Amino acid sequence: MPGLINYHLKKSVLLISLMLLVYSYAQSQRPNIIYIMTDDMGYGDLSGYGRKDYITPNLDKLASQGIKFVNAYSAAPLCTPARTAFMTGRYPARTPVGLIEPLTGTKKDTAYGLTTEYPSIATLMKAAGYQTALIGKWHLGSRSQHSPVKNGFDYFFGFHSGAADYISHKGVGRKHDLYENDSIVYPEGYLTDLFSQKAIAFIKQKHDTPFFLTIAFNAPHWPWQGPADKPYADSADYRNGGSPAIYAAMMKSLDDAVGNIMKALDDEQLSNQTIVIFTNDNGGERYSDNGGLAKGKGTLWEGGIRVSAFVRWPGKINSGSITQQAAITMDWTKTILSAGGAKAYKDFPLDGIDLMPVLTGKKKNIERIFYWRTFQRKKQKVIRDGDWKYLQDEKAEYLFNLITDPMEKIDVKAKEETIFNRLKKKYADWEKTMLQPIPL
Repeated sequence: MPGLINYHLKKSVLLISLMLLVYSYAQSQRPNIIYIMTDDMGYGDLSGYGRKDYITPNLDKLASQGIKFVNAYSAAPLCTPARTAFMTGRYPARTPVGLIEPLTGTKKDTAYGLTTEYPSIATLMKAAGYQTALIGKWHLGSRSQHSPVKNGFDYFFGFHSGAADYISHKGVGRKHDLYENDSIVYPEGYLTDLFSQKAIAFIKQKHDTPFFLTIAFNAPHWPWQGPADKPYADSADYRNGGSPAIYAAMMKSLDDAVGNIMKALDDEQLSNQTIVIFTNDNGGERYSDNGGLAKGKGTLWEGGIRVSAFVRWPGKINSGSITQQAAITMDWTKTILSAGGAKAYKDFPLDGIDLMPVLTGKKKNIERIFYWRTFQRKKQKVIRDGDWKYLQDEKAEYLFNLITDPMEKIDVKAKEETIFNRLKKKYADWEKTMLQPIPL
């Protein structure tokens, strides 16, 4: 009998060891994922997307090492709803905080924020065994229940509000706004540099599981300050000042930061097992180059919602690729979750699609229909279906063919009445499924 017990004991130990080995191998096969998002950067602000008065060599290099999107969109033309879309993988108008355009820090706004009632991408990736971190701008609520570490991130370093002085780290209202997890911290340094340093430190940690790192740079969002500038005396001046030269300095700092992060991946020999996604939260404003697209941040014209985007994964994604695939913020969420083996909750189905077949060349194009709505500051509605875009703004309704008229200069609704009416009805049907707007 003792021999039989020992036999079964040894067999059980062997089985457990084998299971652990299989689990460890499975973990090692899943990629690390880095999602880099800039703030208020115009579609044409990178030299690889057309900027002429300065260069962004590190970002251009990163784009050249993977696949470049020329038809990528933000889910919203403003910070909070765009970030809500990425965090939830759903249209912003499905979540109360996504209805705020954007959170401003007023007493009314403080009631809104991302909570665990709506599962975040970090929550889902953490449940799938990933180590999760957010470095940079949050802008999804300032109360304790809205904290990034309460919403799935193992680590957070950054600020809560919509903007912060790059040097003093004071947010709108002149309150110090820089946190490590849920503790306020006072390091010295230019925010873009601090964020890249923290990202590099995270990459260089020993990771027993794959990691999901979100780096939400606030550059080149106002206040417009380069590394050599002084702090603003008052947050009321945040939207003033700046110059093309200062904007160029901010973009150089951003480009250097991304270059240093990519070097850290190389130094740690992690590049081949790490997916890097780069994009922006919405269109640019005062000193931005929106690539000739109409209007900019805050509008649903192309200049407000079309963004630069590219993805690198050595050995999996062909370098130097360019795709016409239309993509939107929630697609990055779905793609990241799919790559990490994570699944959405049944009660909160995703609105995005997995772009990996396009990224890896297995599919050339996946047909998409996108919807947008703004209500608080500008009342606009949009649907894009294939080549066609229906737009309603404060002045009129329009129909554009974005293939022949990407600058939205020729309204063809009278000529294409059938398409116009079809898209208008599609939009109305979609809007019925969304939450009601919250007035100011």
